[in-house]
Amino acid sequence: MKRSQQYLLMAVVFLAVSCTAGSQKTPQGIQHVIIIGIDGLSSAGLRKAATPTMDSLVAQGSAVWNARTVLPSVSSPNWASMMHGAGPEAHGITSNEWELDSVRLPPVVQRENGRFPSIFDVVRAQLPDAEIGSVYEWGGFGRLYDKASVNYDAHFDTPDSTAEAFSQYIATRKPVFAFIQLDHVDGAGHHYGHMTKEYLAAITHADSLIAHILEGIAQAGIADQTLLIISSDHGGIGHGHGGEHPEEVTIPILIAGQGVKAGYVVQQPTYTYDIAATAALALGVTQPYAWVGRPIKPAFMGFEEPAY
Repeated sequence: MKRSQQYLLMAVVFLAVSCTAGSQKTPQGIQHVIIIGIDGLSSAGLRKAATPTMDSLVAQGSAVWNARTVLPSVSSPNWASMMHGAGPEAHGITSNEWELDSVRLPPVVQRENGRFPSIFDVVRAQLPDAEIGSVYEWGGFGRLYDKASVNYDAHFDTPDSTAEAFSQYIATRKPVFAFIQLDHVDGAGHHYGHMTKEYLAAITHADSLIAHILEGIAQAGIADQTLLIISSDHGGIGHGHGGEHPEEVTIPILIAGQGVKAGYVVQQPTYTYDIAATAALALGVTQPYAWVGRPIKPAFMGFEEPAY
């Protein structure tokens, strides 16, 4: 074969490989998405506390250290944004006083039940046979989504009982999508102050509970098919939160599991509502047009940071 023909063949092969790589639209091999939400966990707190389990996940996966909450930096608007793929101006959950029967700001789009579409709703609509679960320590968490879209919905009063129930649920039911909310870190921040030794100890406790949840995933036999996302609704400063201080609005997002880059730090600007979009991408479901969240694609193998 002439040298010119060899070069031509190499160019054709390179172009074919490039096109194949560029055509990848979703991460591959993910059949389960588990979200662990730790109320009040700041990026500064996670970096300082003793967290061997999350440290290992950071080493094995990708991390966003400067993700931004929505405002106000309180629980209901941010948990809602995390599961609804948009901010309060879209989903209408603007404060901790929000209730479905006393809505002040209507959602920009509404399902028949008056709610903005959540990730629970999207997975249920597009994967109707999927097992979907939600377990939470803060009772107010359960009012933020339509419980008709989940198979298992449970509230427990302590972080240990909440994590135990969630771990057992995963082990026995192998959910396609599941969400747990742990509340005790936020409680330590309010009672003792953020970045105090008690607050950091609460984060260490949360880390041990994550290890227990990972045991449930392993027991279910789905570890190599699971995407794990760990994040928070807000940080805090002093004994509170709700304002615009960087310590209040800066949260971590840890992404680990199937198809995730190891030891990678995501650079793209990232927000609370991008978590719902990332879960939708991973499960291969289409996010609603009304969502503004963008998937955190650079965390996955085969995807690069946006150009600008």
